[in-house]
Order: sequence, then C-alpha cells, then structure tokens
Amino acid sequence: MDTAALLKQLSQTSGISGHEAPIRSVILAEWGRYAAETRVDKLGNAIAIKSGTETHSERTLSEQSESKRKSKDAKRPPTRRIMLASHMDEIGLMVAGINRGFIRVTALGGVDPRVLLGQEVIVHGRKDLPGKDLPGVIASTPPHLLKAGERDKIIGLEKLWIDVGLSARQVTQRVEIGDLISMRRTAVELKNGLLAGKAFDNRASVAAVTVCLEQLQTLNHMWDVVAVATVQEETALLGATTAAFGLSPDAAIVIDTTYGTQSGTPADESFDVGGGPTIGIGPNMHPRMTQRMRDAAKRLELTAPLEPMAGNTGTDAWVVQVAGEGIPTGLLGIPIRSMHTPVETVSPRDVERAGRLLAEFIAGLDEEFYQSLTEG
Repeated sequence: MDTAALLKQLSQTSGISGHEAPIRSVILAEWGRYAAETRVDKLGNAIAIKSGTETHSERTLSEQSESKRKSKDAKRPPTRRIMLASHMDEIGLMVAGINRGFIRVTALGGVDPRVLLGQEVIVHGRKDLPGKDLPGVIASTPPHLLKAGERDKIIGLEKLWIDVGLSARQVTQRVEIGDLISMRRTAVELKNGLLAGKAFDNRASVAAVTVCLEQLQTLNHMWDVVAVATVQEETALLGATTAAFGLSPDAAIVIDTTYGTQSGTPADESFDVGGGPTIGIGPNMHPRMTQRMRDAAKRLELTAPLEPMAGNTGTDAWVVQVAGEGIPTGLLGIPIRSMHTPVETVSPRDVERAGRLLAEFIAGLDEEFYQSLTEG
C-alpha cells in the first residue's frame, strides 16, 4: 500500500460533517478490497466487516449477530467482534447568506477564523445545475478601510465573505443558503516524508484502519473486525453513538489524531510527529485494552508513548464506551501539527505504525481476553 498516496486522496476528498457522502464512497471502495462486506447505516456511517480467520467463513453481520445469540446455550463460545472507529468527517463552512453577490458563511465544526482569510475554497452549489462546484476565495474589508482599532484584531467569521467571481444575479442562481463550502487544498509533501493538508483530522486515522485491514490479510485472528468510518464527530459525536449501539461490539478501539509537537504546544500535551502513535490512558479507556495495546507495541518494538487523558477525551471514545451496556474501549492517537487548519501535518510512518499496532492487537484477541475485561 502506498500510504502517502492514500492519505493525499483522503485529504483532498470533501466530507464535511453531516455531509460525508463523497469521502464515504472513497473509503468504502478502499475497505472493500480487504473486507467481505461493506455497507452504510441509517446515519451514514461506513461499515466494513472482516470475519475472523480462525472461527468461521465469511458471513454477513446479521448472520454473525444471529450466531452470537444462538451461541448463548451452545458449548462453543460466541464469535467476538471488535470495532475500529475513526471519524471521516471534516470541519467546513455553510452558506449563511448572500449580499450583493458575496457569500456570508457559518461554521460546521470547530473552524478557526484566524486561518480563514485568504484561503481558497470550493462552494458546492445547487446540484441541479452543471458545474455546481464553484472555486472561491475568502476575503474581507481591505486593511486600509478599517478603523485604526480594528486593524490588529482577528477578523470574525461574520466579517468574512467568499468571492466566486460571479455577478450578484449569477450567484443567486447557483448558490443558496445551506450550500456547503470546503477548503480547496492539495496536500503538500514536506521534508522527512511529512504531508501537510486539510482534514488529516481524521483521515489519517481512516488510513491507519485501512493499513490494519491490509495487514490482517496475512494474519490469523479469532475475532471479527468491524471497521467503522463515523460521521458527525466534529459536531456532536453522533455517528459513533449510533454505530456503537447498533453494532454492539465486544470491544472497541477508537483511532483519532492528537496534538503534534510544534511551536506553542505544551511539552506534556503534545507528541513528536514521526515518533509513533500514542496510546490513551485514563477513565475513558478500559485499562486492560490499554495494557494490551502497550503489549502489542512492545512485541513490534514500536514506540507508542502513553497519552494521559484525565477526563473527556473529546473523541468518539467518549460515547462508544457507554453505548448499550458499555463497551470496553481503547484509544489510539496519531500526532498532527496545526490541528483544525488547512495545513495539518502528519507523518505517513505514524499512520503505518498505527495500522500495524492495530493488526497485532487484533491477532492476539481470544476468549480468555474477553473474559478478563469483566474481571475486577
């Protein structure tokens, strides 16, 4: 697998929170190369199922669920399932109004207004017209026309607009309130193999799950693997909430990004980009899941620093852990720099290491481990 090429493709595909269809199609096509079944649930989560190689032949998820129910009274233990959850949505903008041909915007997710001015964007206009995607630029009042006290202030979202180069009449014909706006950004190759681009939070983790699925083609594993690219994490953790409830896995690992070391980041809250994935430790993570991931990293001789997280991790793990009757959950982090900007920076090596760690962890799962999750 060409991890860098995959990262570029995932980064450059649109998938704003709540409107993930474009990126979902790419992910399902990629995961379909390694899984016997792929599907989309009612909320829009992308799901791929790879059955365990030591328990049974490939079956659909519904068939596996039925087998699991019937096995309660059977001598043979039920087939266990682990969910790998990585959110596929990205932050973006939405058309909030049109004034004299210029487009006013509102934010979808944690958009930082400080980095918007001067950015190139794509306005995804009305779908019933040809050439619906309009290139545009984010602009504001020239500094020469601002009052002296306003020139050194951060320009708020309400004072920014998008210019697509059309007349007022043409804009109203092609754009309406509620249309989506994504960043127009080609991933840039930096030195030392790093990549900078948009949406690596959390497409880097989607790529790590893809690496894991590829690695599992050559490994025996007892547990079924259910990979889920969740929707609407950037707004309210909604996709993970419904997916975890609907799938009811026996355990789960959430894969997300974490803060990479850069100018201005506290040393105890950031991790070296290129230094390997992090393993979350704290009340949001089951201690035995955490320890097993540490053990897997040790077997691979792979650097995976612990990331202490004392409360809400701000990830899908927060809702997965308490879905249904509760799901033992682990958390893996991929360090990126400049989070929630169009130039998030990631190391493909970290993505590959995270994928290998996931595969090694899964290969070691058995019934004994499952029983240990409920022990005191």
